[in-house]
Amino acid sequence: MENPLIELRNLKTHFRIRRGMIHDLIEKKSFVHAVDDVSFEIRRGETFGLVGESGCGKTTLGRTMIRLVEPTAGEFFFEGMSVFDMAPEALRTLRKELQIIFQDPYASLNPRKTVHHIVASPLRTHQIVDRTQVKEKVLDLLDKVGLQREHVDRYPHQFSGGQRQRIGIARALATSPRFIIADEPLSALDVSIQAQILNLLEKLKEEFHLTYLFISHDLNVVSYFSDRVAVMYLGQLVELGKADIIFKSPAHPYSKALISAILNARSDHSKKKIRLLGDISTPIDPPPGCRFFKRCYSKKGNICEDSNPMWVEIEPGHYVACHHFS
Repeated sequence: MENPLIELRNLKTHFRIRRGMIHDLIEKKSFVHAVDDVSFEIRRGETFGLVGESGCGKTTLGRTMIRLVEPTAGEFFFEGMSVFDMAPEALRTLRKELQIIFQDPYASLNPRKTVHHIVASPLRTHQIVDRTQVKEKVLDLLDKVGLQREHVDRYPHQFSGGQRQRIGIARALATSPRFIIADEPLSALDVSIQAQILNLLEKLKEEFHLTYLFISHDLNVVSYFSDRVAVMYLGQLVELGKADIIFKSPAHPYSKALISAILNARSDHSKKKIRLLGDISTPIDPPPGCRFFKRCYSKKGNICEDSNPMWVEIEPGHYVACHHFS
């Protein structure tokens, strides 16, 4: 079997809560466990979907992988190379292969720079093409993402949200990467525009032989676009498997609740939607046990509250972290 392009092992990203020197001297320091012991692999040419509620750690995970946020612990390998152990110069070189499309297409673009400058910046930084060829390369990238060549000298505020996202995609493509993290790339766009951007990402994946980590809370989009899906809850993965299996036969109670809430005209609306009750656990110094315990409708008592469930393969390629399967 071919080695995966991406390997993430036991990733932890914790943020210290600063409450003042006196408080820290009297009480122990507190940490937000944004990402807590997450592992998975992504194969070449695959779209790997990552879903979960807002605040579950999806964006932090993506940004940690490319070291926009530094990890607390764990390992990340790209084609066998340890990204977290790389010196700054080696990491700078590797960044050509690892790019990100941000959620907010306006906030991620410098309002003082033209489209030419925004898209040309990575070309110049990594010396992708000769200086005399930069302008033509920028125009070619605009063609690829469906923008007009006369747009090259305009500023971000002169574009619609969908056009701004296309600029962000062109910038991500500039270095000819092999792996792109798409961090909620559709959430700030109108529904009609979302379909256009999704189709563009699909087309570019085939044309440039890309591998995606597709982060989203929109389950309909993830089910359509992803090959495999991981479900995240309060910093941890609770289920992982092929997209069709996850959406047809989810195993974890949280996955079942999420998928039961999908509003899809093709679904059976007579099917009962699962309502989650109880308080959401805090990611601040979480206690031992299942993070979903307080909201779970099928908990097994003390074992769920006191012991963190193990990762179990319930069928080939389908994993779940739940005491019902341990």
